[in-house]
Amino acid sequence: MKAYNKEILQDAAHRLLFDMSNDEYDTLVNEFDIIIKQMNVIGSNSSIDNYEPMIFPFECNTTFLREDIAAEPLTREEALRNANHKAGGQIKLPKVVQ
Repeated sequence: MKAYNKEILQDAAHRLLFDMSNDEYDTLVNEFDIIIKQMNVIGSNSSIDNYEPMIFPFECNTTFLREDIAAEPLTREEALRNANHKAGGQIKLPKVVQ
């Protein structure tokens, strides 16, 4: 299991364009250590393969969703009708990545 230290977390935060205080980084390193220890304990249990993976922890019935019925798709003109900026038959959006 890969070890996480303050420098790795600072680099990740820098790449994601945010920063935290030194205390917050220390807390995060401690939390990663706890999670890794818990994962090692679970991984050391040889009977873990006998259990079915849990997808969602609560039983949930969704009765409010409608059936997915195929319909005629929008034409390009209909899809672009309300777009303010169009280019080459597509919606032109402002650049959001540096």
